[in-house]
Amino acid sequence: MKRSLFLTLGTAAALSIAPTALAAMTPAQQTLHAQYVAEAKSAGAAFPGFSADRGKAFFRDRHTGGKPDTPVCTECHTTDLSKSGKTRAGKDIEPMAASVNPKRYTDKAEVEKWFKRNCNDVLGRECTLAEKGDVLTYLLGL
Repeated sequence: MKRSLFLTLGTAAALSIAPTALAAMTPAQQTLHAQYVAEAKSAGAAFPGFSADRGKAFFRDRHTGGKPDTPVCTECHTTDLSKSGKTRAGKDIEPMAASVNPKRYTDKAEVEKWFKRNCNDVLGRECTLAEKGDVLTYLLGL
């Protein structure tokens, strides 16, 4: 029990996310977060932690370099992430908020697949580890 409490509080600090939001995450979501934190820490000794605020700004800001019809994540995912979105082809996208869609953000391969696809569409490049960690922190806190 002490180890899981330490992991939870330590992860909350590294992610700049409220401990109450972290506690609402499923164990699989917490594990995924921990994997991103560990990867970021090993990539650079000066890792400041992920930020939900930076993730929110990144998710809502307009970007250049990607496809003209998807300059912002909210183009398909909407600004109310507790609701479904639509792809440009009209296909439904399940809600992005972890609180209403607990199956989201539980499988790293699946998360990476969608980051790769969506970052290329919006940015015209892959997202950096910091961008992915910030966005994930934001989405898991919703």
